[in-house]
Amino acid sequence: MTTTTHETTAPVDHLRFHRPHAHLAPTFGNDKFALRAEAFARFFGTPTFLGAQTLIVVIWVCLNLSGFTHFDAYPFILLNLAFSLQSAYAAPLILLAQTRQAARDKAQSDADAQHREALAIANSERQAEAAKNTAQLLELLEQNTRLTEMTKSLTERIENLTTEMHQHFVLKDQPKA
Repeated sequence: MTTTTHETTAPVDHLRFHRPHAHLAPTFGNDKFALRAEAFARFFGTPTFLGAQTLIVVIWVCLNLSGFTHFDAYPFILLNLAFSLQSAYAAPLILLAQTRQAARDKAQSDADAQHREALAIANSERQAEAAKNTAQLLELLEQNTRLTEMTKSLTERIENLTTEMHQHFVLKDQPKA
């Protein structure tokens, strides 16, 4: 007769090591300005931004060189000022985004390391439990083998005794000559 017990375990929170770092998820914070600043910083590296900026510069230069309009004559000082203004805002936003991304990467790496360590500990515990169960199983198999051998020995003894009794009664029932 065997009895089994079923342990109920609570569901595992797989993000338990990452939750303390959730505040690092948004690059600049969670307010309206922060979300727009992050979107703006992300937009700087896209092909759409580069294509649009190239198109604007080409149109700017063509309009001023063709004589169609003269709002920014040849050394294109206004265009240079626009690029300077753009870079004055873009550079700090990009640096801030890189710094925050590095902080997020480090926090994620630390959380992943903690998670791997927890998995390693759990794995070691499972291996120890498996080794214990294996040792118990081997002990039970050994006991079973001993019991089987005892059963075989007793069965042989019973057979021998039965044979002896049978022969004894057969000899006793034979007429004496």
